[in-house]
Amino acid sequence: MTDISANAYAISGARIHPVEGKTIAKGVIAWRDGKILAVGDAAKTELPEGTEVTDGTGMVITPGLIDAHTHLGIMEEIYGFEGDDVNETGDSAITPELRAIDGINPYDIAFKDALSGGVTTVMVAPGSANVIGGSVCLLKTAGADLEKMLLNREAGVKAAFGENPKRVYIEQKKMPTTRMGIASLFRQALTDARTYEAKKKKAAEDAEVHEPNVGMELLCRLLKGEIPLRAHAHRSDDIHTAIRLAKEFGLKIIIEHGTEADRLIHVLKEENIPVAVGPSFSNRSKVEIERIGWRVVKPLVDAGVLVALITDHGVTPIQYLSLCAAMVVRHGLSWDQALETITINPAKILSLDHRIGSLKAGKDADFAVFNGDPFHYRSQCVATYVDGIRAWNGSN
Repeated sequence: MTDISANAYAISGARIHPVEGKTIAKGVIAWRDGKILAVGDAAKTELPEGTEVTDGTGMVITPGLIDAHTHLGIMEEIYGFEGDDVNETGDSAITPELRAIDGINPYDIAFKDALSGGVTTVMVAPGSANVIGGSVCLLKTAGADLEKMLLNREAGVKAAFGENPKRVYIEQKKMPTTRMGIASLFRQALTDARTYEAKKKKAAEDAEVHEPNVGMELLCRLLKGEIPLRAHAHRSDDIHTAIRLAKEFGLKIIIEHGTEADRLIHVLKEENIPVAVGPSFSNRSKVEIERIGWRVVKPLVDAGVLVALITDHGVTPIQYLSLCAAMVVRHGLSWDQALETITINPAKILSLDHRIGSLKAGKDADFAVFNGDPFHYRSQCVATYVDGIRAWNGSN
């Protein structure tokens, strides 16, 4: 029997998918002060007097869904240029000094959309116009204000390989206009960061003044392995380039999009590189996504590559993340594996699996309640809890 302290909340009688553990047909989840206290069989988990219990009969509970690559709040719904802060183009294709957190509007209606789909955590990144676009951040999708929602303000470095930087800068008649140019600018930026770090160290030893540089400081964190490279790469040649550069500088790397990642399974497996796949609801809008589709996921998962599904909001609206998982089931993945791609797998990729991604005692009380199979088109998310607080009630 599990004893739970008073002043707790619980939902009992629902079908619960803990992810890291067996499905519980008639389960109970209990929480207090934003943390999960227990997840178990409703008939075997003792709740003390005073616990506020909600009947969850007929409901399905999953961990809060996680989208490991979005532009939520930085590419606002409805607005045009007024709310589009995703790309800073002009003087240079190397802009590590930019921070996604500085462009986010936490009152963007898309945050409510996220909650309506059971999404409780997101990675927000600058766009892919620049070779190095700046730092990404991690957020909960609800909270009193942006600072309360923030999990990590500097969680990685966004870089882009392939068509996007070429398309942007060829129009300006500036470098890069080729894939060679993209790689050379990236390589030079990291070389400059190494030089910057050496000069900084020398200045400290000699008690001299060192002029700080925000962008170089971020790249130094990348070089030290404190944060990963988040590499936009669709085509297999661009994935190869991103990996080659990462190995050259000893960087941790995550492949973003990975449309042709199935062609490089042996490399990804050997180097232990995760892939955030998507947005696969898109059409073939450019050459590098000629092979876009859901078929890429199963071979990667079968080979043991860590895979997360992403919406790349606002390419695919974030509330349809669960339908992305439904599509990979349609293309051969098991139901449980599909749920992992939008819960524990992205949590691992974001280095947050100690807090979120599964339902177990001690983790954040982030979970979604559905009135049926979360992957069925007729099912709805009727409640979303973030840090134990009901942030979505089915209509708000």
